Amino acid sequence: MFHHVELWVEDLALTEAQWGPVLLALGCEPFQRWEHGRSWRLGPAYLVVEQSPALLPGGHQRLRAGLNHLAVHGSRAAVDAALAAGWQLRVDTGTAVHLIDGQGFELEIVLG
Repeated sequence: MFHHVELWVEDLALTEAQWGPVLLALGCEPFQRWEHGRSWRLGPAYLVVEQSPALLPGGHQRLRAGLNHLAVHGSRAAVDAALAAGWQLRVDTGTAVHLIDGQGFELEIVLG
């Protein structure tokens, strides 16, 4: 359904360090790499993270209007990769795990 999703981030290095291992564990492949961004692809869809020079200060806040979280199908291995990369556990329902990265982005990994 999605062609791509693009997240603007304040710290590209932190994002790459935290999202990269999770996306690899989910079966994504590195796709694009440029000075201000990275992307990973799974099939025809891809996720972009970018530290744009046009980014306004203030950081991401999932409780404001905009993106609350991304939800993906995954496994405990992806959850383990996230925790090893410094993500914080928000909630584990047994069927889905909600994680928060170092910049406040939430990822829900739906298990099974």
